[in-house]
Amino acid sequence: MPLEPYELPLTPRRAQTVKLEGIFGVLRDASPDAWGRRIIEKHTGRIDLTEVDYLLHSPEDRAGALSFGRGKAPPAPVRKFNQIIQLDALLAAAEKFMDDEAAGQPGIPEQVFELLRPGSSIGGARPKNVVEDGEGLWLAKFPEKGDKWSNARVEGAMLALAQECGIRAARHRIETVANKDVLLVQRFDRTLTAEGYLRHRMISGLTALGAEDSHGDRAKWSYLLLADELRRRSARPVQDLEELFRRMVFNALISNTDDHPRNHALIAAASEWELSPAYDLTPNPLTSVEKRDLAMTCGIHNRYANRTNLLSQHGQFKLSLERATAIVDDVQQVVAARWHTVLRQHGTTPPDCDRLAGAFNYPGFELDPAVVLAG
Repeated sequence: MPLEPYELPLTPRRAQTVKLEGIFGVLRDASPDAWGRRIIEKHTGRIDLTEVDYLLHSPEDRAGALSFGRGKAPPAPVRKFNQIIQLDALLAAAEKFMDDEAAGQPGIPEQVFELLRPGSSIGGARPKNVVEDGEGLWLAKFPEKGDKWSNARVEGAMLALAQECGIRAARHRIETVANKDVLLVQRFDRTLTAEGYLRHRMISGLTALGAEDSHGDRAKWSYLLLADELRRRSARPVQDLEELFRRMVFNALISNTDDHPRNHALIAAASEWELSPAYDLTPNPLTSVEKRDLAMTCGIHNRYANRTNLLSQHGQFKLSLERATAIVDDVQQVVAARWHTVLRQHGTTPPDCDRLAGAFNYPGFELDPAVVLAG
């Protein structure tokens, strides 16, 4: 099978790239995220590591199906993972790492490194770890000292709210450890079988778009261009295009300004690709009531999170104006009616609900873009 069917097809030729400092996107997607890189740098005492260094220093629980090593024989399958019952030790190790890092302590104790061994998720700087129970593998996302509210409860609530809006969101649950909330998101790039884990290929939206993280490549960060890629790549383009449109609308209505291309992915359990379940959904109660932007272009008015703008390119998603309007109306109705209840059901405190209220169905969503942008 090709590593990635469009950028790296199965052809007898040398493949080269100047993107991402010479690393193809599908390989960069398997590399540790920002949190994992911090751990590796601390453990090695180096900040000059190359992408290949990061790949070779990361364990086998990385995202997707790829393995890396110095020889031709692949690494043995991993059979041992941190268990969910170890969450208290994992949380303590993450907190010690962050405290030592803030204090400028060199190195990282070996027992802490063994607990925190940096796997990979697609994007993200928050402390995390891969844990296992009888149902499979989960990504455990830990709190940070600077959090304004319980991110675990809020993000969990957004995953649940997305499901109520008809979105295929990643399965999740919340655990409380030492009076702190930990969000567990089930790994959708693994399937547990009697013989072990089946690993599914996975690429980020960034790789699908042929884009980089750099500011100069922001023009490629686009729901419209990602829809083009789904038409080319997905084995179920009709469903995935409507799903992507629904997620775009949902992100606008919860003011999720962190919807960058690494927070979208395609997955292949076998030979065919499809849009992965939604993940990393976070509301951001910005002060502006007239204009808020998504991280990716969503219409003729660029990134403006606005009804008219979202509907302006409905054809890119193979939707009629009537169908696209019905989706916007449906998602808006659910978000407006249910955001507070779902947050409270997930244990978000009333004061935190008040702080978050401005994120949902903000007034600028219904304004006339011509008037707002002219002003």
